[in-house]
Amino acid sequence: MTDERHNASIRIQALHPQYAEVAARWASRLGLPLEGETEFALQLGDDGLQLVELGDKAPGPVRVDFVEGAAAHRRQFGGGSGQMIAKAVGVQSGVRPRILDATAGLGRDAFVLASLGCEMTLIERQPLVAALLEDGLQRAALDFDVAPIAARMRLLTGNAIELMRSWQGEAPQVIYLDPMFPHRDKSALVKKEMRLFRPFVGDDLDAPALLEAALALATHRVVVKRPRKAPAVEGGKPGYVLEGKSSRYDIYPKKKLEAGA
Repeated sequence: MTDERHNASIRIQALHPQYAEVAARWASRLGLPLEGETEFALQLGDDGLQLVELGDKAPGPVRVDFVEGAAAHRRQFGGGSGQMIAKAVGVQSGVRPRILDATAGLGRDAFVLASLGCEMTLIERQPLVAALLEDGLQRAALDFDVAPIAARMRLLTGNAIELMRSWQGEAPQVIYLDPMFPHRDKSALVKKEMRLFRPFVGDDLDAPALLEAALALATHRVVVKRPRKAPAVEGGKPGYVLEGKSSRYDIYPKKKLEAGA
């Protein structure tokens, strides 16, 4: 792995005694301590799993919530198949492509596409982020309205480049990439998340290899999300671009998506 990160200390913490057993399982699975002085904690409580920075002036926790908050609002009022991300991956009348989101993160974009009816496979290589995502999907599966969407989201943990190169079974029609990048988004939420995740995740310095593997595997197209003014990922010029206010989608078409395909 070539991405940069700092060594940040983290422990697993049960917020209530009834979560001690599950917290111990997470600690074993992730190879993290349950005790000691650390900068960060992965906490388990009534609201599920959350990552929090410890200390007086630390921002609040980050967790994955597909049921309430921003995800629910976007699901209900986000513009449906008219959204730019939907157009970028090829959603249209009668077409709901099979998509691999190879840089899943907290799963927001994948959830939007799954809510539009796309079958999604998600890959997340950072174990802490994957744990938050897995927990969010498990809680989503318990909600009557959101469970059918969560059922269209399958999570894999591991290095996306290696997983794509050794892919077994039916290849995805579309591969979606959103490599970590020094984002210029100044929203409070993104600031908080970047502060929490940067010590563990860093930037994706292997984005060219990620794109190469995606182009080799996808049957119909690869879509790369970028900050609007950032250069394209090295390794081939996109066929066309959809540009928004703060971000854009570089699209590498291979084959036309058609209904029933």
